[in-house]
Amino acid sequence: MKKYIPYVKKYWYNFLLGPLFMILEACGEFILPYINANIINKGASTGDIPYILKNGILMAFIAILMMATGILGANFSIRASTRLAAGVRFDVFKQIQKFSFSNIDDFTTGSLITRITNDITQVQNFVQTLLRGMFRSPVMLVGALIMAFTLNAKLALIIFAVMPFLALGIAIIIKTASPRYVKMQKAIDSLNNNINETITNEKVIKSFVREDYEIEKFSHTNNELLEKSMSALKVMQYLMPISALSVNITTLAVVWFSGRPIMVGDMEIGTLTAFITYLTQILTALNFLAMIILQGTRAAASDKRISAVLDAVIDITDNDAKEKDRKVENGSIEFRNVSFRYFKKNSEKVLDDISFSINSGELVGIIGSTGSGKTTLISLIPRLYDADEGEILIDGINTKDFSLENLRESVSVVLQKNTLFSGTVSENLRWGNENATDEELKRACTIAQADSFITSFNDGYESDIGRGGANLSGGQRQRLCIARALLKSPKIIILDDSTSAVDTATDASIRKAFREELSGVTKIIIAQRITSVSDADKIIVLDHGKIVGIGTHSELMKNCEEYQEIYYSQKDREEE
Repeated sequence: MKKYIPYVKKYWYNFLLGPLFMILEACGEFILPYINANIINKGASTGDIPYILKNGILMAFIAILMMATGILGANFSIRASTRLAAGVRFDVFKQIQKFSFSNIDDFTTGSLITRITNDITQVQNFVQTLLRGMFRSPVMLVGALIMAFTLNAKLALIIFAVMPFLALGIAIIIKTASPRYVKMQKAIDSLNNNINETITNEKVIKSFVREDYEIEKFSHTNNELLEKSMSALKVMQYLMPISALSVNITTLAVVWFSGRPIMVGDMEIGTLTAFITYLTQILTALNFLAMIILQGTRAAASDKRISAVLDAVIDITDNDAKEKDRKVENGSIEFRNVSFRYFKKNSEKVLDDISFSINSGELVGIIGSTGSGKTTLISLIPRLYDADEGEILIDGINTKDFSLENLRESVSVVLQKNTLFSGTVSENLRWGNENATDEELKRACTIAQADSFITSFNDGYESDIGRGGANLSGGQRQRLCIARALLKSPKIIILDDSTSAVDTATDASIRKAFREELSGVTKIIIAQRITSVSDADKIIVLDHGKIVGIGTHSELMKNCEEYQEIYYSQKDREEE
């Protein structure tokens, strides 16, 4: 709970005034029945109209004060809980932005969405309920007990006879419900994952006519959440009946034992009325405290999930960087005996003893079969992952000695998935450089062979491209992503199979523009087509995480069997 202390300190007056006003309201709760009893016993029984009016006005005044303090208490409680939730939500989101790829791999997208929305909402609701009832309920409970003993100590003992049984029932409910809430939150994770995956891939689903399959899968996930929710929430259905039964039994006992004293005149009707009211208040306070505890168990489950994100150890930082102020100057790259595993306990390496060097300004191709480790290799350069063994140097300096900001500002990576955001073409491009001029946008798009199709749009660079670039072709999205990467003015640019959706002529034009316009930039192209890398200064061939060949196209055709196999298999397909 230490993580919430800064927000409590920041908004301390809300956390103080909320409970304070609720306590004042509770005081009115047990004062009113006492005054009402006096009106019945002293005013109504004797016909003392002035006494009735005087105390009636007092009751009205107290009721108005209760209404005011209740509203103020609720207002400050809502302010406190909402601001706390907003602060925690911001910190969770900020922490996620710091995650390395390996940290992201530890959580599913749906799980992170649930934690930053539903789980924080559960904590917010609990804090609000806590502030409204944490002090109010005990004050009302103690106050009502004192007033009940003041009115009739013998009858008050009945309450103590019932309270242990009510407390036991509440304890059993809480113990049963708590683990079920944990399972319910996990089911919400699964539902969010399903929704996220389905909506994101809606076009694929429709193209394969798999709507019925996805509906059935969603139905299964939805029903699982329904079952987990029912399992948790149906326990709650016993709380109110148990409380009501306790109230009714105690009321019946009070009426039974007070019948004779009333008949013989030892007890007045007003006293009995007030006593029953206090009895109801006592059991209501107990019931509300139980609700706080039960809601707290659900919030505790959510708190653990929030803490898992906030306490996640960020495995890639620049805390130990020796040259944080240094920037990449020429973009030369060297891998020295680099090995990497995604699962650290796995003996099989994704990359095994990789060593090579790239000179500044070179155009280097990387090719290999699916799963050979191409994407993993280039992910190590901007430290999206860190190597398990060996070291990676840029400008002759270990990448770990640069600050992450300076390193990643100097390395532009166009990943396999072409991610665009809602907004205009120019807004998406300026992700690369928010201060880029229109001329810089046009130059980057010209190099990426994107300017021609952008200018064909009615609104040109101000055309809206929709969520994820839904109204663009795959090739157009790829070229916009390349242009966006160029606007960073990087020292190293990496295309991870980023021209696969364009035709060979456009692909060749992009490479030609790269050579002519980016002579001082180190260029790495991962490709499936040999034609995309055949004119590279150097080609690296990977197979099962190992380098099996390095050289030019002509050199590899002479001495690299794996490269020859790729070349001839592609050539045969082209001839067919």
